[in-house]
Amino acid sequence: MITTIRNRPYKYLAEFYDRIFTPGGSTIEEAARQAVIGSILPRVQSACDLACGTGTTAVNLAKSGIRTIAVDNSPGMCRLARKKARRAGVVLRVLRADMRGFQLPERVDLIICEGDAINHLDHKADLPHVARSVASALRSGGWFYFDVNNRAGFESYWKDTWWNEKSGWVLVMRNGNDAANDRAWCDLEWFIRSGRGNWVRRRERVEEVCWSAKEIRAIFKSAGFNWVRAWDASPYFKNPLITPGCRTLYLAQRAS
Repeated sequence: MITTIRNRPYKYLAEFYDRIFTPGGSTIEEAARQAVIGSILPRVQSACDLACGTGTTAVNLAKSGIRTIAVDNSPGMCRLARKKARRAGVVLRVLRADMRGFQLPERVDLIICEGDAINHLDHKADLPHVARSVASALRSGGWFYFDVNNRAGFESYWKDTWWNEKSGWVLVMRNGNDAANDRAWCDLEWFIRSGRGNWVRRRERVEEVCWSAKEIRAIFKSAGFNWVRAWDASPYFKNPLITPGCRTLYLAQRAS
């Protein structure tokens, strides 16, 4: 049975996500995606962007002619993804669903889950639910591409305090980790200027869990994936914090 959600869907972070993480309009994952699945994409007719966020990747897939479904558990993210698709003039079906038990209206050739979204599960024991849901949503021989933070990533960049200030809002991010128990967290404190000029203070918490490569391979093979490959992400991410061993890219193929 799926456990109660502790990691609540993004609210304020959804509203400001693009201005924090994609200020230039593109995600840091693009180079990695092209390196790992660039040769597969020309053969893909249908895809799902799982934990789609504001829809940047989903919209780009739709622009390339791929029939795309976007899935996210945050109402704010779903709303922004629909808005982004309308602005781009593409057809994009957006569904609100939990990645541990989502269902698609049709099976697809490819599912993408980027931005260490899988790490945002409540518990390590939730990953088999995701693996089975993904397998059910893929056609025979379909692909699942995803990235995850590792223990080294928790120790490298889930620490210290970060400050981000833009016109009308300030964000303080206080990070911490318990890498020995495969957990990390970020307490976000927002100061947002209201329409009347007052500053409103809001708080959110984001938590992550991680798995070893051995655990991930075993979980996905048990769910019906007969082929799982991994790449270190550091050569593809222009971020000095993401050093070798911090983040891993995976590509798994559902059994035919």
